[in-house]
Amino acid sequence: MSDAQARLNQVKDTLTFSKTATGIPFDPNCIEFPARLDVPRRPDAPPGAAWVWGEDDQVHSNVSFRESLLSTTLARSPQSPYPNESESSGDRDQDGRDLFTEASSRQLFSQIRSQGSLLKTAQVSHLATGTFYNNTHTADIIGSEANLKCSIHHWSEHGGIAGRGVLLDYRAYADKKGIQYDSFIDHRIPYEELYLCGKDQGIDIRPQAQGGDIKIGDILFVRSGFISQYYSARSSGQWSKVALRPHAIGPDDGQKYAGVAQEEKMLDWLHDCYFAAVGGDSPSFEAWPSNREYYLHEYLLAMWGCPIGEMIDLEKLAKRCHETNRWTFFITSSPNNTPGGISTHANAIAIL
Repeated sequence: MSDAQARLNQVKDTLTFSKTATGIPFDPNCIEFPARLDVPRRPDAPPGAAWVWGEDDQVHSNVSFRESLLSTTLARSPQSPYPNESESSGDRDQDGRDLFTEASSRQLFSQIRSQGSLLKTAQVSHLATGTFYNNTHTADIIGSEANLKCSIHHWSEHGGIAGRGVLLDYRAYADKKGIQYDSFIDHRIPYEELYLCGKDQGIDIRPQAQGGDIKIGDILFVRSGFISQYYSARSSGQWSKVALRPHAIGPDDGQKYAGVAQEEKMLDWLHDCYFAAVGGDSPSFEAWPSNREYYLHEYLLAMWGCPIGEMIDLEKLAKRCHETNRWTFFITSSPNNTPGGISTHANAIAIL
């Protein structure tokens, strides 16, 4: 942001009695925040990073917005912490599983079912620098110098995530419009298609600052149809063929799933809406593997600190939203209170 733009914001705030976030650290009590390309950059941050909530921040926007901006909040006590079963600094558990790369946590294995991929999984560093959110490094996560920086227990201690959820049922929209695709391949859902999906539901998915319906701190859900197709494949015995496809990071990854597209418009939208969290029913939220030189995971988790929920069963919620023609709801998520944890079950409840 230029000095001239900053001065203009100061004048506007004075005249309108509002408050615009300009300098680091951002004040979550502000009602306007800069667009992605205007976010000030911290000297120790990679290009494009929005490490703007303070060097000691552990939970980023979800708690800040939930406490300061959302009209509906939930006050509750955090869970009792899970016991630290082993003080060993080794990288593998007794079964030989790599604790860091497989995102397991106290033998809960959050990759198996609905999960909240929070801030510290091996897949979500800024790949070029190997840096996680808010200048967190591998040594902060595992090894003799591990220090609980950005551990998921911080989210639990702050009461979890609670706010207004917004569902975009892209699978139903695609079916309605005759758009055929397989959720078990890397079908990419571009921003323009999500916009039309929202319009079909009666929602303008642009951020409120741009005249749309998305409020700062909303929690986004995108139904791509993976779960419904999974149930069908499992009942027909076809799921094992999908699940056993070879996995390798990169464009040749045999694990392929539909999801939101990697594109500049998507990056702008996901950032400028200032979502408290995003999620979906697919195993990856974004189309997998990426067809660009970056993953949305890098931006959401490592660069912006926005948690991702994956493999969330949205079937009953989508059915109810269609019945009521209502696409917003109250949502809570209670992350596991696991010091040193790098992922968690979503433990989510939607209330209409």
